[in-house]
Amino acid sequence: MDRRSALALVMMTGLLATAAAAAESPKLFPPQEPIRTGHLRVDELHEIFYVLLGNPKGKPVIVLHGGPGFGSYPRLAQYFDPEKFLIVLHDQRGAGRSRPAGEIRDNTTPHLVADIEKLREHLGIKGKALVFGGSWGSTLALAYAEAHPEHVRGMILRGVFTASKAEPLNGFVGPMPRTFFPEAAAEFDAALPRKLSPVKPRTMLELFSGDDKATQRRVAIAWTKCAIKTGKLHASDEEVQGGFGIDDIVPGARIDCHYATNGFFLEDDQLLREAGKLKGIPVTIINGRYDMICPPITAWRLHQKLPKSKLVIVEEAGHSEGEPGTTQALLKAVAEFE
Repeated sequence: MDRRSALALVMMTGLLATAAAAAESPKLFPPQEPIRTGHLRVDELHEIFYVLLGNPKGKPVIVLHGGPGFGSYPRLAQYFDPEKFLIVLHDQRGAGRSRPAGEIRDNTTPHLVADIEKLREHLGIKGKALVFGGSWGSTLALAYAEAHPEHVRGMILRGVFTASKAEPLNGFVGPMPRTFFPEAAAEFDAALPRKLSPVKPRTMLELFSGDDKATQRRVAIAWTKCAIKTGKLHASDEEVQGGFGIDDIVPGARIDCHYATNGFFLEDDQLLREAGKLKGIPVTIINGRYDMICPPITAWRLHQKLPKSKLVIVEEAGHSEGEPGTTQALLKAVAEFE
């Protein structure tokens, strides 16, 4: 083969690889208009906001957002074929559009589990539902399924967190992100009042529950930027500077600190210890290889407790569900439950 032919072959191979990559690019279902929205009063203090999308006669799926404290968002519904699923999103107590915003009274994991069941009953969902949750959503999904396995037909868990003491608390640039993102950690530390360094959940809760609104917002913005930087394998400067698109992130930060301060209102290793309650439920576990927030060792530990579960480690991914490999794995997992 002469040089010109070899060069043409190399160019053609590159074009084919590019075309193949484009063909394999994960494609979510289009954004959907809700078929119903509302607030459900779950006790004298709290009302939770919910959204229904898709097919009223479709297979029900309960989608649980992360945080704790930061609410659901439309993209979470786009993993599901709206012709085949009835998709239920809700904002947990104090989060998103739930009321009162940022409220930490009567806000614990058992409360959130009870709210899911109240919402299921309120919506008249019969039979069993698929439960889909990432990060803190995976924690709550496990807690709900272990409390009500009779209502769960399957689970898809991403970026697994079980709130055990064996898992480092990385929410405020914990030990692992600090090792790999020292510049982001330094920027975060610079935003803190001197008395709050080093970071501890309880002192952060005091800050976000106090009256110094300017300091609260400064620290919350710095924390958000650091979370975006450490949460993805490739986070651009534009993404980091843009934040999560939430106007007021202090209420969510308050709830997050409230849960971290109180051990997420779970006994140590409770979710793994009681995983046997899920033995008859199909479970797919998805984790980024380079997840700095919820390292894959926890997904592995859960998989060992559930020998019939399916474990998918996405090689080129961090924590975010929006990374291409993770998005593709989630879409594939959902298709297997259609």
